[in-house]
This record gives sequence, C-alpha cells and structure tokens, in this order.
Amino acid sequence: MFKIHFKDTVLDLTTPLVMGILNATPDSFFKGSRMEAIDLGVQKAIEMVNFGASIIDIGGQSTRPGAELISEAIEIERVVPMIEAIHAILPQIPISIDTYHAGVAKAAINAGALLVNDISCGNFDANMISTVVANQVGYIGMHQTGGPGSMHEVLSRTNIMETLKDYFLLKKSQFAEIGLTEWIIDPGFGFSKTIEENFELVKSLMQLKSLDLPILLGVSRKSSIYKTLGVDADAALNGTTVLNTIGLQGGANILRVHDVKEAKEAILLIAKLNA
Repeated sequence: MFKIHFKDTVLDLTTPLVMGILNATPDSFFKGSRMEAIDLGVQKAIEMVNFGASIIDIGGQSTRPGAELISEAIEIERVVPMIEAIHAILPQIPISIDTYHAGVAKAAINAGALLVNDISCGNFDANMISTVVANQVGYIGMHQTGGPGSMHEVLSRTNIMETLKDYFLLKKSQFAEIGLTEWIIDPGFGFSKTIEENFELVKSLMQLKSLDLPILLGVSRKSSIYKTLGVDADAALNGTTVLNTIGLQGGANILRVHDVKEAKEAILLIAKLNA
C-alpha cells in the first residue's frame, strides 16, 4: 500500500486515514468548521484527534461558490497563528495547509505544516510544485477547471472518469519532471462538476486506482448531498457517511471530513467487513 514520505515523517496509508477540516474563515459553507479564534481552533483540533483524525487540514480562503477572494497576506494572517498554536499542542499530528498560493504554503510550512492541499493542482500558482519539492512536504492535488473565480463552472464532457484519469496522468508526468513523485490525488467532488458527475466519481472511484497514487475523497456535507436529500449542510451528515462508506469500498485512502468520529467509525466497520 501507499506510504508518503516527507521531511522526517512517513504517512502510512495502509489503512485509510481521516483528515479533519478546520477553517480559519468567517464564511466557509458549513458553520461548524469555522474557527476564527485560535483557542477554539486548538480545542477543535484536539477534539478531532481524540475522535481519530490523523491529519488536520487548515484553510484561510473559503472555496464555496460565491466566496470572496482574499489576498495572500490576509490568508497568511488567518492560518499561520492557528497552525503554530495547533502544532505546539499536537506536534505529532501532521498539519495540512489548504491553499493554492505558494507564498501561503511556504508561510504555513515555516509555521509547522507538513502537507499542502491545493485545490488547483498547481494550476493557480506556477511556483507551487517547486515550493513543495524544495521544502520536502506532502502534496494533495485536486481536479477542477477554471480559475479562482470560476472553479465551480462546469465544462461539457461525456465521461467524467476518463476526464479525471487523463488529467491526473498528465499531472503525474509534469510533477515527476519537477521531482514530485509521491503525492495524493483528489477527484474534486463538488468542484466543476454536475451533481450526476459527483455521484459517478464516488461510485466509480476504483477506476482511479490505475493511476497508482493514493486518493483523498472530500464529500463532507457538500451541496450535491444536501440538495439531493432536500436538506441543508447542517443536516447532511448521514448522507456524507453513506458516500464516505461507498468511497472506502472504492479504495479511498483519506477521508476529508467535518465529522471525524463518524468517518472513523465508517473506516473501522469497512475494515471489519474486509477482514
């Protein structure tokens, strides 16, 4: 199975892991993830680790549809103090910085982050991959189309799974030339896709195993779930757990979630079924 090496750490993905979401923002779509106050962020991180999170993912720029685009300086002001505080309390837990700016990634790495979670897969900042390689940190690259202000626009296509495979094969080749060979792919549930395509990528996730890269699945409380169920994000936990379970059966290596306890339980139950 997959092991991702960065700095002096090895991320062992033999068993699927949970990544807990912590947003240092005032406007992320799920209010339960918003932790602008540092003490509340530390408290939330400790709670998530106690429930079974192996990674804490911290972001300062909301990527919900219609979110205000902020400057790198504001993003750094939001995330660096949070990363420093959580790293001081939980030094054994890898922290991921959710950003598409190389400058923010570098500031976060200096503060203690060990992974970069980039929704643009290097498309929004030409210096991102070289920054990751130079600092020997882990990297997660997501599929989406468009730019920072148009990442939710959907392009016309006939087969989302073939689109995803072609996209990541190209990225895999490009990144290898720069020196990045161990990284994690995120098919981008909820980004630049129709509701039907979002469900198709979860149902057919196993097809991406041919890329020979670990897979992160991030469906947590997203609109394709709550719109289908006729509820809102606050009531989308059960739907999230259903899709996480299907994703685990399809080979997901990391679940990125707001609700760590339930995701960890899904991992344990799937492991029991597969024993």
